Amino acid sequence: MLVGTPLDGGIIQDDRRLGKPELCLHTCGFSVNRLKWTTMSAFPADSFKDLTEANAEYVKSFKYSELTGVAQRGLAIVTCMDSRINPLSVIGMRSGDAKILRNAGARVTEDVLRTLVLATYLLGVKRILIMPHTDCRMAESSEEEIHATIDEQFGVNTSSLEFRTTNDQLGALATDVNRVRSYPLLNKGVSVGGAIYDVKNGAITPVDC
Repeated sequence: MLVGTPLDGGIIQDDRRLGKPELCLHTCGFSVNRLKWTTMSAFPADSFKDLTEANAEYVKSFKYSELTGVAQRGLAIVTCMDSRINPLSVIGMRSGDAKILRNAGARVTEDVLRTLVLATYLLGVKRILIMPHTDCRMAESSEEEIHATIDEQFGVNTSSLEFRTTNDQLGALATDVNRVRSYPLLNKGVSVGGAIYDVKNGAITPVDC
């Protein structure tokens, strides 16, 4: 399949699966001479073989088909992408109980707010826990240090990105909690709290914000 992406963000698709080279327009207001064409790549099966094989076993005993998209326990957790954190296990929940939002440092970004608005109106979320963790690189290095490390080790300049590091994790948590609490588009009556997860012993410590 060939997909053309106009510079203004539209997409034109030449779908060979249809048996004819038919252009399918998915936008308006584009100029043909502004198209950039790329070839869709095949799924890298070898790189993900362990995942697909494990999934084949998982589906044999799959038991969550009756779940809906609603958070059964009315909870959303904003936490870090750190692989040491299993958010549902930490609080004794299971699939279907809560919405999980993850990014580097468990920071409240515009995208997190967008997602929480949807969750509080449409997906049953009545309480939000923002949960960064101990031993977090985003709370131990400055923006400049992270950018410099990537540049030195990989030769890539990432200075156009804001990684949202902090040298005051508790202060950043308080800022993020109150940013959610005061967000005008969030559904009314939602309870918002903050806690720190300890990656060494599994405990969460509530924080006054």
